[in-house]
Amino acid sequence: MVNAIVTMPPYAPYLREVLAHPIVSGIRFNTVMPVRNLEETVKQLAGEAATQGKELWVDLKCRQLRIRAYAVPPFTEIELTHNISVDPGARAYFSDGRESATVVAANGNKLIMLEGPKRVVGPGESVSIPHPSLKVEGYLTDTDKQYVEAGLRIGLHNYLLSFVEGSADIEGIKRLDPAAAVIEKIESLAGLNYVENEWHGGRLMAARGDLYMQVSKPHHMLRALEQVISKDKNAVVASRIFPSLVESLEPSCQDIGDVDNLLRMGYRTFMFGDDICFRRDSIMSGLNLLRAVAERYEK
Repeated sequence: MVNAIVTMPPYAPYLREVLAHPIVSGIRFNTVMPVRNLEETVKQLAGEAATQGKELWVDLKCRQLRIRAYAVPPFTEIELTHNISVDPGARAYFSDGRESATVVAANGNKLIMLEGPKRVVGPGESVSIPHPSLKVEGYLTDTDKQYVEAGLRIGLHNYLLSFVEGSADIEGIKRLDPAAAVIEKIESLAGLNYVENEWHGGRLMAARGDLYMQVSKPHHMLRALEQVISKDKNAVVASRIFPSLVESLEPSCQDIGDVDNLLRMGYRTFMFGDDICFRRDSIMSGLNLLRAVAERYEK
């Protein structure tokens, strides 16, 4: 049976309705979201999920590059959550790949841009730099560690790890929480190489939001998706699920075909990303549509 993990804004008034949906197996909390109290928020979401027999997954940002402070490139530097090194001339992508600009230099955790993006960028925005010279310093962020510490205090151990690229990434969280249950998000070419040559167990996620921007050619995304599901028959596929529902409650033809193709590949667990989940009507429509498209594949 197909099942779904839904990204829930921490204060969404429709949380219980989403949890009650028959194909929802759990909810995701995106730790980039602002909260009044970290531990209380996680405890409340975990409790709501547990009352309906569902799970809470806490999404740790790890080596994913995100913007730390407001900036107006190219007039000001872009401050990131990690120190990095990358060759001048690399392209940096913003807004799910809809915007890009040229990196002139990387100075610690700051990017100097050549021509943009010509707008204010703000805290929490992700930045993707799919260049072979990119090196990101460190893995778990200080905020990630705070969430793991809070999880230990309340008995929560479910984590989504972003940009997993080697077994050392899993070992890092296991040192903090030996009982951690991990879903490994594959979001880069290095992650795909890890899946092919080093991965020996656990659960994988084809995280399409960043992975699509990381593959060398757009159509290589199909091969990447097939690679992940061929290694892990229980792999999750995430993001870019029914994005047309963000703008209209009538889904696009290509969105329906996309999900049908994922089902044909063998995916049975889908994780809805942030945008579709910010409104009750769009996520409930997405859940109902996923259930309807998947019916023909139910045994």
